[in-house]
Amino acid sequence: MGPKKRSQRDLHKLEDLVVKHARIGESGWTGVNERTFIAVKPDGVQRKLVGEIVRRFEKKGFKLVGLKLIQASEDLLREHYWDLRSKPFFSGLITYMSSGPVVAMVWQGLDVVKTARKMLGETNPSDSLPGTIRGDYCVEVGRNVIHGSDSVVSAQKEISLWFRQNELQCWEDSSSHWIYN
Repeated sequence: MGPKKRSQRDLHKLEDLVVKHARIGESGWTGVNERTFIAVKPDGVQRKLVGEIVRRFEKKGFKLVGLKLIQASEDLLREHYWDLRSKPFFSGLITYMSSGPVVAMVWQGLDVVKTARKMLGETNPSDSLPGTIRGDYCVEVGRNVIHGSDSVVSAQKEISLWFRQNELQCWEDSSSHWIYN
């Protein structure tokens, strides 16, 4: 028997690992290169809120560097929400998040993680101010339309979980000189 043949998935994982290590210093994950992971949940997709959410991030001045519509597997969702595994709502959350397509996005810009969290509003929509995404479009915590990374470290983990490096675009935004000094 010869050496074990690598699967296509194994090759993608290896490619991602090599590219991530080669490019992590390039973007730096700080300043105007900071990135965050945003996911429009199945209720937001079904309610056709994707365009409005993208519009808000673009109008704020953030740059979209990754976007895909995905039917998330339960394995992906379990890994994404691993820190909530001991909560009583965990299995319901996995069922809900796998019940329909999710729009996964990566946004880039100055303080994008912190600013995006403010744009989203509180996890519980009743605590969210009008003008925030959840304040404007949500009623119940179990259907709160959107997920956003809560820290730069979480963003790095979530982005690498949902996207391969070659799915993220590095491009020059012609409006950046109007947004940043």
